[in-house]
Amino acid sequence: MFKNLFNKNNKTTLDNIEDVNREQEVQDQSKNVSLFERLKSGLNKTRKGMTEKIDAVLRSYGKVDDELFDELEEILVTADVGINTTMKIIDGLRDKVRENKVSEPDKVREMLKEEIKEIMTESINDNSLNVNTSPSVILVVGVNGVGKTTTIGKLSYKLKNDGKKVIVAAGDTFRAAAIEQLEEWSARSKTELIKHQEGADPAAIIFDGIQAAKSRKADVLICDTAGRLHNKKNLMNELNKIFRVVDKEFSEASKEVLLVLDATTGQNAINQAKEFKEVCDITGVALTKLDGTAKGGIVIAIQSELNLPIKLIGVGEKMEDLQEFNMDDFIDALFN
Repeated sequence: MFKNLFNKNNKTTLDNIEDVNREQEVQDQSKNVSLFERLKSGLNKTRKGMTEKIDAVLRSYGKVDDELFDELEEILVTADVGINTTMKIIDGLRDKVRENKVSEPDKVREMLKEEIKEIMTESINDNSLNVNTSPSVILVVGVNGVGKTTTIGKLSYKLKNDGKKVIVAAGDTFRAAAIEQLEEWSARSKTELIKHQEGADPAAIIFDGIQAAKSRKADVLICDTAGRLHNKKNLMNELNKIFRVVDKEFSEASKEVLLVLDATTGQNAINQAKEFKEVCDITGVALTKLDGTAKGGIVIAIQSELNLPIKLIGVGEKMEDLQEFNMDDFIDALFN
């Protein structure tokens, strides 16, 4: 009798576990679909400005010829893929078409998609944010107005939801209201903020942030920095001082130097990235306002021309609209 009762209870427990697992799988699938749908929606302008034009051109041609390649080239350039990257893509596409003896334009679409993916993975192996080890520190750089503060707020919210203890250090002490904005985001995401008065030494704030992260056993310390690119010498000195503090006081932490760029600025974002690469060792890019531009081809250009991995993308104004960049999802959302 007791044996039967045990077996019955055991079976009930196993059934409950299976039910919980199935429910979790459904939730995970729902979350993934939701993320992909948000990504697809955020890329709507780019899809209309690039992919739909490509489809229209391919439909208008009866054969694959030089004029077709010229039109595809023009579409990619106007979508801010960049001239150098566009030339590489079109040259590779020509080779594929020739090797496979393709004569029907409708077959070119999939080949173009494959070529873009190859170009983006040529020198980038990993787009993941380096925060898997604890402690981790993320130094956020970028000019004023690109969405740096918003990105920090959304990122702290995302990491906290992932179960990490996050502390933010308000190291941009020169821009008016930067500290107040971070205070608002910290309150919304319920993360601790380390701050000084406006005009204080940024390196001193980062030092205090590190001590707080250590004493409170935080998983991730996110550090805001000033974005005065117009005064490159001062910015370089300031960032070097911050990096020295991090290296000395937080050498055990894995380090991410995240450059925030505004997708709506197009090729100007490429120029900013080049300038910041001269100032510091960028490990990844957070591309904001991707939903606000028809020129999302900038994503392809950044990875191909600058060899900088896109790690985060902003595809909307909601907290959840800052996503970790997944290249396969990006290309699928762009072409489907």
